[in-house]
Amino acid sequence: MSQEVKPDGQLCVMWTTSDREVALKMVFMYTLNSKLKEWWGRVRLIVWGPSAKLLTEDKELQEHIADMQAVGVEIHACKRCAELYGVVDELAELGIKVYYIGVEYTKLLKDHEWTIITY
Repeated sequence: MSQEVKPDGQLCVMWTTSDREVALKMVFMYTLNSKLKEWWGRVRLIVWGPSAKLLTEDKELQEHIADMQAVGVEIHACKRCAELYGVVDELAELGIKVYYIGVEYTKLLKDHEWTIITY
């Protein structure tokens, strides 16, 4: 059964887990397809907590991030989390926007134009 989805709205996927399987089989698959298949008008992935460290250690995950960036998924990372894991520079080298994200994330949570998914 195939259904058309209108490419409107804004999706923010919050990736917090250090579970590689969750990243590959849930987070990355849905995030990439959301953009490729135009299920959402705007798609953002936020790397927060343990996922920051995992990403800097795993080349395959980095390749998936590059694929998402290539199709227009916005990739952001929490700078404080990255500082705690000592990976600020590594994330920035991957082309990820790294900054203190708490205030902006709070605004997204309160903004009824964003849909938030947390893994």
